[in-house]
Amino acid sequence: MNPFRSVGARLSLALAVVVALALGLVYLIVVPSLRQRLIDARLNQLRDAVPQVVQIAPQSQFDPWPDFLQSASSMADGARVVVYTFQVPAASTGHATLGGPIEDSNPVNSRDVQHDPIAQQAADTFDIAAGTVSRDDGRFAEVAAPMPALGDIVLLSASLDDALANVHTVQRRLLEAGLLALLLALGVGYGAAYLFARRIRRLEEAAERIASGRFDVPVVDRGADELGQLARAFDRMRLRLSQLERARREFIGNASHELRTPLFSLRGFIELLTDEDLDESTRREFLETMREQVDRLQRLAEDLLDLTRLDAGRMHIERRPVDLAELAQDLHEEFRAVAVATAHPLELESAGKAPALGDEERILRIGRALVENALKHTQPGARVLVRTEGASLVVTDDGPGIPSEYSRDVFERFYRVDGARASGSGLGLAIARELAEAMGGTLELESGEGGTTFTLRLPAAPPESDAIPRETAVPVG
Repeated sequence: MNPFRSVGARLSLALAVVVALALGLVYLIVVPSLRQRLIDARLNQLRDAVPQVVQIAPQSQFDPWPDFLQSASSMADGARVVVYTFQVPAASTGHATLGGPIEDSNPVNSRDVQHDPIAQQAADTFDIAAGTVSRDDGRFAEVAAPMPALGDIVLLSASLDDALANVHTVQRRLLEAGLLALLLALGVGYGAAYLFARRIRRLEEAAERIASGRFDVPVVDRGADELGQLARAFDRMRLRLSQLERARREFIGNASHELRTPLFSLRGFIELLTDEDLDESTRREFLETMREQVDRLQRLAEDLLDLTRLDAGRMHIERRPVDLAELAQDLHEEFRAVAVATAHPLELESAGKAPALGDEERILRIGRALVENALKHTQPGARVLVRTEGASLVVTDDGPGIPSEYSRDVFERFYRVDGARASGSGLGLAIARELAEAMGGTLELESGEGGTTFTLRLPAAPPESDAIPRETAVPVG
């Protein structure tokens, strides 16, 4: 991967851009402000010195000018002092005439201030004027004012080279510090971003492992930030997918075993039926056994199909007002013969109507699974009781009970407490629980040494005036 397109490079560049913008903002604010403050300070210094200079100005052209120039320059902190002749503006033009310098504290070359704009402004307004001018030898802060006694203009001019040199020093220091800060920002940003990106890469590698079906390596990130939370979510997903993969493999193995057993039996009986020496009674016995195996295959196929529909959310389940007492009666009638054949007392207990909301066919299927489970897994003579309790259907047996450590697992697909595979597919209770939940109810288990109780709890039916008509169905799932 191109290193300049990595997260680390982008984050470090982003940090460098932020630092550069901050430094640029500081530069644009500090440097011009500092320059203006230094210029204003020098102008204010010259402006404060003007009244004193005007006060000591000579009263006539015959007074000693060198002493005045020296004293005025000292008052203005060494500023250059220039005196101009001044002629009152004519009425016709309104423009003052400013003559050349007549006195200068720097007489070596007075031509550089021959036409000074600040002095001309003071002459035009006959008032104090201040500003900066640039000449060949640099930039200067100047203040000019009229001298009423003589009618001349005095100019105080101070070089700004030292002040501007300080500004240039600050500029250079800011640029150097900015460059150093940018380099540090790039280094620190790239280092921090590299560590951050490495955590992202570990999550990417974990995602690739999980996508390839490897669930044995945990996803570890001990950070308390969003990436740490994401890593922990990844690890929870890994564990869940591992459980689902294990369940899928067990499901395929168990389903294959359940299919293979009756198919193997059918094949053996078919080979036996080809024997011409079989008597008629044996042949009928073989055919009856084969019919039982075919029924077993059919029930298994139906169970698997129902599980597929439940998993896909495509099973059509209706919620109608039903009377659980009537359904309990139907179950009692249906299993009475089986109970007699297996020497189980099958009893029915009902205290009138038990209205509930549910799918009649699905409730009967759950009840069949519960009663069949009680008849099959209890010893002969154990009583099986079917009763209603409000909006609940209860099936109780007097068998040995289910150990507490297995109570959660009996609702898992293909699970059997005794580990035997020949006593059923192990799907009945799993399908029963999922059907109960699909109807908005629950299937609960209570078991101990005195027996086992399964309770199907359904939503209570509304009053008769608000009841849903029986011909109206509300599909669920």
